[in-house]
Amino acid sequence: AGIQLVEIDLNAPVQTKKQAPSAAKDKKDASAAKDKKDAGEPKAAKKEKKPQPAAKELVIVPSMIDLRVGHIVDVEKHPDADSLYVEKIEVNEDEPRTVVSGLVRFIPIEQMKNRDVVLVCNLKPASMRGVKSFAMVLCATSTDGETVEFVEPPKGSKPGDRVYFEGFEDGTPEEQLKPKQKIFETIQPGLFTNDGREAGWYNADKKFHKLLVGGNVCTTATVVNGSLK
Repeated sequence: AGIQLVEIDLNAPVQTKKQAPSAAKDKKDASAAKDKKDAGEPKAAKKEKKPQPAAKELVIVPSMIDLRVGHIVDVEKHPDADSLYVEKIEVNEDEPRTVVSGLVRFIPIEQMKNRDVVLVCNLKPASMRGVKSFAMVLCATSTDGETVEFVEPPKGSKPGDRVYFEGFEDGTPEEQLKPKQKIFETIQPGLFTNDGREAGWYNADKKFHKLLVGGNVCTTATVVNGSLK
C-alpha cells in the first residue's frame, strides 16, 4: 500500500471551537442571578459606638476624712531627721500606728508623751526619711507661724473615738483617700480655729462647722484663728 499525501492550505482561516448554546446560556443566567442577589441584600450597617457615660462628679465633703481620737503611747526622735518625731499612737486597733510628725521645733518631747490627739487616719501611708507614717496628727498653727499646738479632743474621749464635723455626723469616711482626688487638699484650706479656740471647718458660705467628739468640741490650748493641718 502506498502512502497517501494530503494537501494542506496554510492560508486557510483557523476554525475556533464554538461554545454550546446551552452552556453559554446557563453561565449568563448564573451571573445575572448573582448580580440580582447582591443588589437585593443590604450592606451590613456600620456598628455605632455607644456614647460613654459622663463621669460622675465627685462632691467633696469633710466627712470623707477619717478622723479619730489617738493617744500617744511612745515617742522618739527620728534617727535620720532632726526635725521629726516618730510616735506610736493608740487608736483602738490591733496595734498602735506609727506616725511621723515635724514637731520637734514646736513641741518638746516631754510634752508629746501620753497626749490625746486627733488623727487623720485615711491618708495614703507615706515614707518620711525612711520611716513609713500611717496617719497624721492634726495641729493648729498660729497666724504668725511661730506656734504649733495639738488639736485636743474633749475630756473623756477614748482612743478610736470618731471625730466629726458638726452637720456631717452621718457621713462615711473613705477607706483611703486617693491622692488624685485631692479630698484632704480641698477641705484643708477651710480648717481653722475660731476666736474661742474651737476647731472646725468653714464651708464656702463661711459657715463654721465645729469639730466634735460625742457632741463636744475639740480645742487648742492658745491658738485662735489658726489654720489646721
